[in-house]
Amino acid sequence: MTDVIEHGTTRKVLRGRAYSLTEFSRKYRLDQDEATRLFDKFGPSATELDLLMAAKRRPPVSLEALGA
Repeated sequence: MTDVIEHGTTRKVLRGRAYSLTEFSRKYRLDQDEATRLFDKFGPSATELDLLMAAKRRPPVSLEALGA
């Protein structure tokens, strides 16, 4: 017989500062749907998201290119 294991809601530890969804999507030039999907899956941690995007070989856009 297979046992069903129920996991309660777990909170991820925030590593580094938190990105806003807008900041993350602009920095990596992602459309809103993709940015939201990644943000929901990995959380707002700038460290986690930067590592993810580096693994995908998506370099960040410079602040000058963003007009900031």
